[in-house]
This record gives sequence, structure tokens and C-alpha cells, in this order.
Amino acid sequence: MVKLNIGDKAPEFQLPNQDGEIVSLKNFKGKKLIIYFYPKDNTPGCTNEACNLRDNYQYWLDKGYEIIGISPDKPDSHRKFISKYNLPFTLLSDPEKKVIKAYGAWGLKKLYGKEYEGLIRSTFIIDETGKIVEIFKKVKTKEHSEQIIKKLNFE
Repeated sequence: MVKLNIGDKAPEFQLPNQDGEIVSLKNFKGKKLIIYFYPKDNTPGCTNEACNLRDNYQYWLDKGYEIIGISPDKPDSHRKFISKYNLPFTLLSDPEKKVIKAYGAWGLKKLYGKEYEGLIRSTFIIDETGKIVEIFKKVKTKEHSEQIIKKLNFE
């Protein structure tokens, strides 16, 4: 499994968004970025996380950040998820899990004592130069913005 660290260059990607348009990390050069990896559209934890980021979206824009969500779901699923919850940010589709794995967001998980491979909910904060400035592996879905704000000392 890939292990990225603070200070590492964020892995480049090219993935389709909810409208099938290709988005790459290069599109955000010179901007700060929050990339969050989540397992599945329309599931309780993923919905809580997306809605928390949505509810704080203007705060993030005011701080100079863009937000991107990445999951294995197809663009059509993302489009419906965005519409249902009025999400103002881009969701990218990675069904082959290439970018998910490049960021170390895929690996062994445990549920009820059983181990299995799956998506590890993770968030990466990227600076204007494309470097990782913070990594979250223990995401609090209902208060993720607050978790990021506290860690980045914005309070």
C-alpha cells in the first residue's frame, strides 16, 4: 500500500467528473485543494461528510480552497448525489481505483472482526504548489470541516 506523507507531492490524476469531463490535479495549480476520498454515494457516512463540506463550502472558498470528492462510483451516480444534496463541488469517478490507491486510500479494513479490502475514508489538504500539507485518516463525517479547521489552526 502506498503511504503518502506531509510534504510529499500529491499524485497527479485524470478522472471524469459527474458530467464525464476529465479533471486533473494540474487544473488546480496555484490553488489550495481539499481532496476527500469516500466509499459510496448516498450512504449515511458519505452523505454526512459531503453535506458537512457543503454547509461550510463558502468558508472554504473564502479561505482559498477548492473541494473535490473521489469515490469508485460512476459519473451518473455522482450527478444524482450532487443533485439530491445540492453539493456545490466536483465529484470524480475512479472505478478502477487507480487514484484511490495512489493516495493510499485503499487497503485492509476491519468490520465486526473480519478483515477485507476497501476504501479508507481519507482527506488530503494540498497547497498551491501541489504539496500535501495535511492528511486525515480518521475522518469525523459529521464534523469534517471543523476537524480540518482545527488541524490547520484556522480557529
